[in-house]
Amino acid sequence: MDRHSDRTRLIAAATQRGKGRRPVNPPLERASTLLSDRVADMRDDSLGPVYGIEGTASQNALRAAVADLEGAAHCWLAPSGLAAVTLPILALTRPGDEVVTTDAVYGPVRRFLTRHLAARGVTTRFHAPEATVDEIMATATERTRLILIESPASLTFEMTDVPALAVAARARGLLTVMDNTWAAGLAFKPLAHGVDVSVQALTKYAGGHSDLLLGSICAKDPGVATSVAATIEDLGICVSPDDAWLALRGLRTLTLRYAEQARSALKVATWLADRPEVARVLHPALPGDPGHAIWARDYSGAASIFGVVMKGGNPKAAEGFLEALSLFGLGYSWGGFESLATSETPQLAFRRTPPALEGPLLRLHIGLEDPADLIADLEQGLRAWRT
Repeated sequence: MDRHSDRTRLIAAATQRGKGRRPVNPPLERASTLLSDRVADMRDDSLGPVYGIEGTASQNALRAAVADLEGAAHCWLAPSGLAAVTLPILALTRPGDEVVTTDAVYGPVRRFLTRHLAARGVTTRFHAPEATVDEIMATATERTRLILIESPASLTFEMTDVPALAVAARARGLLTVMDNTWAAGLAFKPLAHGVDVSVQALTKYAGGHSDLLLGSICAKDPGVATSVAATIEDLGICVSPDDAWLALRGLRTLTLRYAEQARSALKVATWLADRPEVARVLHPALPGDPGHAIWARDYSGAASIFGVVMKGGNPKAAEGFLEALSLFGLGYSWGGFESLATSETPQLAFRRTPPALEGPLLRLHIGLEDPADLIADLEQGLRAWRT
């Protein structure tokens, strides 16, 4: 099956022969206790899990599918995307170590780094979101253990030259962890470009329906895998078989939804970029975006989420714009079938160096609605902005 595309493999994993008569999807096994026939069998790992925390059919099938998608030898599930980011950091750092990451890092991850991790003796150094590889490496010190990569960066969508950064980090003996949610394991393969750990919020595109919380952690290196697996085991981290089953179902149509939403998002982003009320659209797939060259070189697709910097105005005007929309839901997250809109200017205040923007920052996620209808809805919002 290696010769097949991601699109085919995600489905062929469910239909491959040699497993006897069975349903297309794995049975949903809800279990804490797993019974054995003999006492000796209770100690025999070759017979499968001995307790529900180790995972049953749906969790194991999802782990296998995500591992295949990411090109990983090892895959673990976490109860949220945030947990998927924080667990490998916990596993791979020790008191006295240092983490380097972008100043644009996802807000809850920043909170984890500066509150939980700092209280346990691991400090964080932040680099500018637009920093080059040389500038990122210059941020690292002799105490640096790990570089956490977000590309594109949260909210402002700056791109990083990930392959070059992975090479530079490895030359210095530093580990790399990348949040790969934006690419959904499809448009970019971090592990194939030298990154040590690739994580995703499966809540987003894999789930696809805004009804579950889940994350994945993928790695190739056995030493890294041992550390991550031990941390997950020691903390008793596990996920619901129901949520794993839903994410597995979502994976089967992931490539189609991702591509269609990307096309719609580019249409909407292009339309907004030409509007006089808009100063900038922050979307790496747009020609002219500062990160477009890296995106075009390394990525085979794009997520359906982007930033919109308004021209002038104030928070009240931004609220009026958002509340005039009828098709865009007002809610956090993205990757689901529905379009969403949020105001993100307040979050920028948590950065060490907030960006100088021409006006309020809005974030749009484009769902599976007709893009022409979404554009008409945004026109309605812009009328409210002008009044």
